[in-house]
Amino acid sequence: MIVIVDYGSQYTQLIARRVRGLGVFSRIVSCHDKPAEVLRGGPLGVILSGGPASLYAKGSPRLSKALVSKIDVPVLGICYGHQALMQYLGGSVERGGTGEYGRADVEIRKDDPLVEGVPRKHRVWMSHRDHVASLPKGFTRVASSPATPNAIVRNAKMRIWGLQFHPEVHHTENGGRYIENFLFGICGCRRDWSLGDWIDRTQEEIREQAGTRRVVSGVSGGVDSTVMGVLLDRAIGSRSVPVLVDNGVMRANEVGEVLRSLKDELGLNLKVRRAGARFLSRLKGVTDPERKRKIIGKTFIDVFFSEVHRNDMLAQGTLYPDVIESVAVRGPSDKIKTHHNRVPEVMKLIEQGRVIEPLKELFKDEVREVGKLLEIPQPLLDRYPFPGPGLAIRILGEVTPKRLKLLRAADLIFREEIAADRESFERVWQGFAVLLPVKAVGVMGDSRTYANVCAIRCVESVDGMTADWARLPYELLDSISRRIVNEVDGINRVVYDISSKPPATIEWE
Repeated sequence: MIVIVDYGSQYTQLIARRVRGLGVFSRIVSCHDKPAEVLRGGPLGVILSGGPASLYAKGSPRLSKALVSKIDVPVLGICYGHQALMQYLGGSVERGGTGEYGRADVEIRKDDPLVEGVPRKHRVWMSHRDHVASLPKGFTRVASSPATPNAIVRNAKMRIWGLQFHPEVHHTENGGRYIENFLFGICGCRRDWSLGDWIDRTQEEIREQAGTRRVVSGVSGGVDSTVMGVLLDRAIGSRSVPVLVDNGVMRANEVGEVLRSLKDELGLNLKVRRAGARFLSRLKGVTDPERKRKIIGKTFIDVFFSEVHRNDMLAQGTLYPDVIESVAVRGPSDKIKTHHNRVPEVMKLIEQGRVIEPLKELFKDEVREVGKLLEIPQPLLDRYPFPGPGLAIRILGEVTPKRLKLLRAADLIFREEIAADRESFERVWQGFAVLLPVKAVGVMGDSRTYANVCAIRCVESVDGMTADWARLPYELLDSISRRIVNEVDGINRVVYDISSKPPATIEWE
């Protein structure tokens, strides 16, 4: 077992994901937990996560003196965890005048078990402003980047390593090798954990939580809710009641497609509640993205609860990124946005013990792996992620029937074009169209136009925690743009989003 001490990083669970992916069980604890809780079960190693705070900020979490004195296994500090270690042990951390975010090139300068098999020069993913300026006594520099002299450090005698970058994120080249070296080369772990075990344990937990009650779940046809629906059906059979709420902001033809997929192909006892008019009425005049999310979440609850009886349970296909971006579940994480599955009404039910979220500790790639193990047809698992608030958060500004019509048409064209280019479709983790709240001048048929602007967003990722913009072929971008401008009356300009996450998020709102 490996224990991960959470200092509030958005990537903490991603560290656990990487560890689990290598077949090693991992447990996350808060940086505020007592040493006995952190070291419970006898871990073979401890990883200190990154975090959003600066060591110079008032109230920022510190390394526990009591914990350090009791750890007798290897320790790996990542980003904030690295800085906290170095400062505690007598080094110095300086405030950065400029941050280092996204790609950086690291050069390995000294051999070490942590960098075994890693190229001398490679690209990593940074996300920090402060940096370690001087090392504690007994520490040596293993690698550096142009902006970060102490990118990797170690004290072999103390069995402590520090990384300023994030090996857990997908866009760090050889990041998995760093974690693998720490687990097996340094800590001596064994590969004895699997998602198959997780499925068996989760189905048993569902049965225990539900007891003899019905479990009503909100489904959308997306990967998450589909896998959840099948898990519930396998665990409790007819007491699982999946409900599709047509919120009026779904994509073109989506309700019919979901009915065919879940009811006809998977045999789920799907119910459909059509409430588009109610959602659009409540969204009228609303432009703030947080208000949109809260309105949609509240309206969903109002509609959905007409299907929930007094003693029923509620099930949601919430994933870990949804949770960690909404609230600090274990550590002092920064809130990024309100998720529709974390509105006050749902939080109250969680407090009452009436909510089942079987996927809340998993990432999208793990959910797809679970789906394969459950033998869900591959086309249902290949769908791009689609947010619960639907097109409402892909229409920047007010959501109106007219603007919905424009975006549905543009998004359908985008989906048709990228689906026809199989290589690009498989390379893209998430892709969609966005309707911007601006208009631009154009010329069509020798006449001046003043129409809407559509953005296309495609990213490559594994888990959604970090993402890079997809380098689509120019021919594909050209085809998407020409079709949208020619076929969608009201859009005269198409732009392509080339932002990574971080600093941007994948969705625009």
